[in-house]
Amino acid sequence: MHDLILLEDETVLRDELGEFLRDAGYRVDVAASLDEFRRAYDPARHAMALIDLGLPDGDGLTLIRELREQGRQLGIVVLTARGAVRDRIAGLDVGADYYLPKTSDLDEIAATLAAMSRRLGDAPAPQPQDAWVLELSPRRLMPPGHASVALSEQDLVVLRELMREAGGIASRQQIVEALGEDYLSYDQRRLDTQMRRLRRKVNEATGLVLPINTARSAGYRFHAKALIRP
Repeated sequence: MHDLILLEDETVLRDELGEFLRDAGYRVDVAASLDEFRRAYDPARHAMALIDLGLPDGDGLTLIRELREQGRQLGIVVLTARGAVRDRIAGLDVGADYYLPKTSDLDEIAATLAAMSRRLGDAPAPQPQDAWVLELSPRRLMPPGHASVALSEQDLVVLRELMREAGGIASRQQIVEALGEDYLSYDQRRLDTQMRRLRRKVNEATGLVLPINTARSAGYRFHAKALIRP
């Protein structure tokens, strides 16, 4: 995948986006201001940029205009709280390729970046034709065409809930209760951490991106063919 630079001044959102995109397989550098972006941006390496507009030291539109005037060919996605039509037009006019509101689902952002990556010439990841198989005993996940991945008990429970709902959304409450926890008192950050670790485990073991999309505030969706075996 292409290298990506993320410019976002909100710490929580920057961390969330950075981690999500790394889990999706991108190599991500982050910046919190125009100055940090200019110091971190490497035109020889960064092929895509995700840019906020309202920044502590200026406007992201100025940066986009500057990059285009320099002849930079990187793909640019604007991610901003400015949702008016005139703002979207202004962003596209100065050289942005896509314009997304900050309320966008993480999967919409990932899909937009994937579309831009294809346009830039990045080879699409191979799509498995066979099922991902979850074996309950022994605890392991068998990705199509790859060796099995050993799972912890928590990994197994989470994947079982996701894969039995393959194609649909497994709610956060459904997953938490399957883990034997009380949903009302459960710290939701624990589930997010569990998902990041699971994605990373599969990616490091196989080089594949685990086919799970995040449905923000709702749950997760396993979007590949799935089979569960005893």
